Amino acid sequence: MSMKPLPLLLLLFFVGATATSALAVPNSKLDTAKIEDLTGAKGKLDEKEGAFKVTMPRSDLAVTAAGVRLTPPMGLTSWAAFKPAGAHTMVMGDTVLLEDQVNPVMSVALDNGLEVTALHNHFFWDTPKVMFMHIAGMGDAEKLAAAVGKVFGKIKETSGGKGEVPTADIDPAKSALAPDRIEAILSVKGDLKDGVYKVVLGRAAKMHGTDIGNTMGVNTWAAFAGTDDKAVVDGDFAMLEPELQAVLKALRRSGINIVAIHQHMTGESPRVMFLHYWGVGSTEALAKGLKAALDTQRR
Repeated sequence: MSMKPLPLLLLLFFVGATATSALAVPNSKLDTAKIEDLTGAKGKLDEKEGAFKVTMPRSDLAVTAAGVRLTPPMGLTSWAAFKPAGAHTMVMGDTVLLEDQVNPVMSVALDNGLEVTALHNHFFWDTPKVMFMHIAGMGDAEKLAAAVGKVFGKIKETSGGKGEVPTADIDPAKSALAPDRIEAILSVKGDLKDGVYKVVLGRAAKMHGTDIGNTMGVNTWAAFAGTDDKAVVDGDFAMLEPELQAVLKALRRSGINIVAIHQHMTGESPRVMFLHYWGVGSTEALAKGLKAALDTQRR
C-alpha cells in the first residue's frame, strides 16, 4: 500500500520544528584540546558529568603542615572544570596560592571576566602559609579558558616570592593621622581610640525571623593607624552576594589587598558575604579606595 504524501502545511511544520530544535540545542561538546591549549594545563573528561577538568599541581611549593610534607595530591593542586550550561559554558575552580600571590592573581582573574567566590585556608600549621582562591565564570568557553590560562600564568610568574607583600613600620601608639580627612571622604564619623581611628557602617538582615544589624555583626568597618602620609587600614566588608564582585574590583583597583572571603552566618536573609582587607598608603588614598567600594553597594 502506497503512503499518501504529507500535506504541504504539515510538512513545513515538521521541517520548521526540526530547524528550530537544532538552533535551540547548543553544541554540548567541549573542545577539550582548545581548553588545554588556552589554559596551558592538561585535563581529563568526565563523560558521566560532561565536565572537563584541567589541573596545575603546585609541585614548585615546599609546604609542611604540622610537620607533614604536603604534596600536590594532598590538596596542593590548582584546577578548573568546564561544563556546557545551556548556550554557554560554566567554569568553576580553585587556585593554590602563597600569601604574596593572592592579590596579583585575584586582579588577573577579575580583570579577565572571572568571578572570585571565596578566599580562605584549607590547612592549619602550614609553612609557608597557603591560601585557596575559588573562581567561577559563565560565558564563551574559549574566553573562559583564556582567562583561566592567564590566572595559571600569573601563578607561575609570581612563584618563588615574586608576589606582593604590602608592609609598613607603623605603631598605633604613635599615630598622628587626621580623622577629619577620612570623615570627609567616607561621609561617616568614626572614633579615635588608642591611636586607631575606626569607622563602622551597619547593614540589616534577618535570621530566624529576627532583625539583625550592626551590633549583631552585620557591618562594614575600617580601622586606620599611622600618619596621613603612611597609614595602614584593615577591616571587614559586609556585602550581599550580587555586590561581591564589584566590591572586590573596586578595592583591588585601589591597591587594597583582600585577605579572606567567606560568610559569618548561616540561614540569614538576604545572604551576607564578608571580605577582610589590608591596605597600606596615604589616608586619603585608602579612604578613597574604600569609598569607591562602598559606592558599588545598594544601601
